[in-house]
Amino acid sequence: MGTGTKSYNGAISVGLDGTTTHQTMLEWAKARGLKTGDITTAEVQDATPAVQLAHVADRGCYMPGTDKTKTVTVDGKAQFKGMVNCPKQSLSIEEQIVKTRADVVMGGGRGWFNATQADGKTVYDAAKAAGYQIPETKADLDKITSANQTKPVLGLFASGNFQTRFKATPATADGYSKKAARCQTNDVAPDGSATTWPGTQPTLAEMTKKSIDLLDNSKGFFLQVEGASIDKQDHAANPCGQIGETKDLDEAVKVGMDFAKKHGDTLVIVTADHAHTSQIINAEDINPASPSTIPLAGTYNLLTADDTVETVAYGTAQLGGSQQHTGTQLRVAGYGPGAANVVGLSDQTDLFATVERTLSGVGVDKAPPVAGKPQVCTRAPQVLRDLQAKLAKAKKKHNKSKIATLKGQIAGVKSLAKLC
Repeated sequence: MGTGTKSYNGAISVGLDGTTTHQTMLEWAKARGLKTGDITTAEVQDATPAVQLAHVADRGCYMPGTDKTKTVTVDGKAQFKGMVNCPKQSLSIEEQIVKTRADVVMGGGRGWFNATQADGKTVYDAAKAAGYQIPETKADLDKITSANQTKPVLGLFASGNFQTRFKATPATADGYSKKAARCQTNDVAPDGSATTWPGTQPTLAEMTKKSIDLLDNSKGFFLQVEGASIDKQDHAANPCGQIGETKDLDEAVKVGMDFAKKHGDTLVIVTADHAHTSQIINAEDINPASPSTIPLAGTYNLLTADDTVETVAYGTAQLGGSQQHTGTQLRVAGYGPGAANVVGLSDQTDLFATVERTLSGVGVDKAPPVAGKPQVCTRAPQVLRDLQAKLAKAKKKHNKSKIATLKGQIAGVKSLAKLC
């Protein structure tokens, strides 16, 4: 989805040879003068955010260097994710994030930025020197009022991944037979410290709202938003972890939808990069004494808001291992101009073209009706006055090319105003 091309598992926006770079959607939008953003609840170096900002042979090439003794501290542990598997790339994912210079990048991964570059600076210090605003708490983020190429935003709100919304509820071999429990607000941070969610972190919805506020402009913008730990907590066979992260994503989607409904000219696409193992089953079908019982690694009984019991099961890895992705087809939901292109069956690479065409304004369907007048209607009179004033100045200077350009812009605004 990130580049509109297919590659191998673990590749970050490179071809099958591991070296050929493919332009990402964010890079495409940035090259056309649009503002850009990329936010996540994972480390910003993780695969989904990284594919918009970097090009490396292996998703694990977070930090500069190949010396495994030169670790950094992430979530209280000495860790190393260097360039060992990316010998043909000179810059790590996080160095490329700084170099790509999206207007807004937010997530976790602060600990990895303490790695030292070839020039002796840490990546964090290099980002500071490059003019980045680097908020590390929600309070810091709230103080930021603009994001642009002079002062882009690199929000790093966690040492590693964000704290999950709900406490861990690991599946067990006999979980189906135990008393059902409700999900509870998390009070333990990833480093083991006592922190009640969300602590000093902004929520995904808050990051989405702030990103839209910072990116919104007359030319348009591209923003990727990831609810990362839906996947990560499924790997861990942690149903409440998954559910809390799904709730986070749902709230973030609402922020995007509210904006799209108000403005009428914004495409929102919601999908996933793959399916996963967890499924709801009937616990009565489990009989450990029967050779025909359902083969499962672990289960957990959840008590829903309706006071019913829901048994969640995992079966693509043994407990203690990492539950694996599945090949199930995914839902792709769209709203706004271009949304008609996501109906039916789509190849995952098709979404790149759908977004590209929409941002280009090529062959898109009409915007959906909005509540009240869309922004283009309320702003049209002032925009016309501004353009007409510029036209008058251009005529005084006999600037023929400027006059022609302004007349075209005025005609375009008038055409849009007629739709109001």
